[in-house]
Amino acid sequence: MSKENYRRLGDYIREVDVRNRDLEVKELLGVSISKEFIPSIANTIGTDMSSYKIVKFRQFVYIEDTSRRGDKIAIALLQDFKEAIVSSIYTVFEVKNQDELLPEYLMMWFRRPEFDRYARFKSHGSAREIFSWEEMCDVFLPIPSIEQQRKIVAEYETISRRIRLNKQIITRLEETAQTLYRKMFVDEIDKENLPEGWRMGTLEEIADFKNGKAIKTNNGIIPIYGGNGIVGYTESFNAKNVIIIGRVGINCGNAFLEPNKCWVNDNAMMAMSKSNNIYFLYWLIRGMDLNSQSEGSGQPLLTQVILNQQECLIPSHIAIKRFDDQAKILVRNIFLMQREIIKSTELQSLLLAKMGQ
Repeated sequence: MSKENYRRLGDYIREVDVRNRDLEVKELLGVSISKEFIPSIANTIGTDMSSYKIVKFRQFVYIEDTSRRGDKIAIALLQDFKEAIVSSIYTVFEVKNQDELLPEYLMMWFRRPEFDRYARFKSHGSAREIFSWEEMCDVFLPIPSIEQQRKIVAEYETISRRIRLNKQIITRLEETAQTLYRKMFVDEIDKENLPEGWRMGTLEEIADFKNGKAIKTNNGIIPIYGGNGIVGYTESFNAKNVIIIGRVGINCGNAFLEPNKCWVNDNAMMAMSKSNNIYFLYWLIRGMDLNSQSEGSGQPLLTQVILNQQECLIPSHIAIKRFDDQAKILVRNIFLMQREIIKSTELQSLLLAKMGQ
């Protein structure tokens, strides 16, 4: 798009400052760096909520402070609620004329990584850096005709709906697998009177554990797993058909299943099933509160010794295989949905990139 079509944002938006004086609005929200509204985790007991700002449907909220959010600026468009309240330190604003600029089109611009870089570059301050309202108003962006905006937004929203649907399907598939596991190995199972061929044992009897190794990311397609999931990609692999377990940090004990090739880094461990029944082992580990078993006061840590000693139910080989055969089908569909999400997210990124051309 020609730079001649770029317009100053301040000519299209205005700040809104409506307080919750009558305390009628109860829904308290925060704003994340993923540019979404999230339920607030603030302790509001004894707090005067009348000073909180009201944000209405299709209005924006952003946090001026950018110094503690990496390279992201927290900003979101309210779309899932008629109205809500946010902290009084947040800035609420709206589009003056939605026949000239669609809020959804503007939100797409805010989602561009180029906007995050611009906001960080323009942030200033000594104790903390802020991207001020004045700087927000001085943003220049392309504003095509309202018809073209609607077309761009519709294309983006079609992909967004597909992503949301796939995430819902993944959730249902995971719940189905969890329900199946509980029905077979948890509910109505009496540890004192186990079925024939079942026994109590330890993880060491059914799993092998190995620490991961550090590696640098590159342009490969093989996922690198850390303690909190995928942290990048590489061309090499050090594991396949494994469970990744967070080894260090506040979230140690997190478990991720990866049937394909992957690299497990030094913030995690890998678990391999001795009988090649990876799905049973995965849901077994997920049901353990491994985080509470960690050692260390300053930095929680899980070790192979701790994992090996965990008591667990060891069903018969026939029961385990029956579960694995059913869970494998569910997991295969989960991974298909995840690949669809990756492709759709890449399409969204391409659409956002084209807005500045």
